[in-house]
Amino acid sequence: MLENQVAIITGSGRGVGRAVALQMAKSGAKVVVSDRDEAPTMEVVEEIRSNGGEALAFPGDVTDSHFAAEIMKTAAETFGGIDILVNNAGYTWDGMIHKMTDEQFQAMLDIHLIAPFKLIREAAPYFREAGKKDIENGTPKYRKIVNVSSVAGVMGNVGQANYSSAKAGLIGLTKTVAREWGAFNVNCNAVAFGLIDTRLTQKKEIGEKVNGVEVGIPEKVRTMFEKSIPQGRGGTPDEAAQGIFYLASPLSNYTNGQVLHINGGWYT
Repeated sequence: MLENQVAIITGSGRGVGRAVALQMAKSGAKVVVSDRDEAPTMEVVEEIRSNGGEALAFPGDVTDSHFAAEIMKTAAETFGGIDILVNNAGYTWDGMIHKMTDEQFQAMLDIHLIAPFKLIREAAPYFREAGKKDIENGTPKYRKIVNVSSVAGVMGNVGQANYSSAKAGLIGLTKTVAREWGAFNVNCNAVAFGLIDTRLTQKKEIGEKVNGVEVGIPEKVRTMFEKSIPQGRGGTPDEAAQGIFYLASPLSNYTNGQVLHINGGWYT
């Protein structure tokens, strides 16, 4: 379904991003795997290649000022263009509003909103301008942007004023890109995840850290969340990735500016 298409997926060394990379590669896409840490980035690339797929490793921090331009240039030079962008990289840094620092709030804006904005802006020649040229030549082609938001960006969440604000902003960005670039056959949509089983949502007592920040959900709170989900459990990375795959595939060519909720019925 994605044969000869080129996909950039940020945060694809682990969790949902990894599942998306593997699914897209299995469907024929040439995948640019990017994660902050080099080791998991290389592991995913090697797995794709061992299964006969094509992949390029681009480890790096999406909040770095040069990241967006460099990954776009590298992908285009290596594979000849770019067709799919998935803005998935991120982490959480929770705290109650009255205790939250400026740094803590800004960090979530930087990775969940500003980084996707810069990547989309940098993608303009490969999405907007390329789409315009395709239409002029009578060979229209669809290109896809999928932004990973959260139920927290739709309804807020206790202890996540920073994360919720960034994810809500990402939905606004998604809808604006859809309006501005839709005429050039660029579909820009978002997924809003509920509880998905990744290291960001595992039991906080495990002590996992991302970028020096402890992540996870306290066991009692996580158990409460699970009980409130109609399906009675969190989703798997593969289940989450399937929604992203749909929005990145030809199946969604007339779906634009939408938010796909993937949460087991917890919020509709």
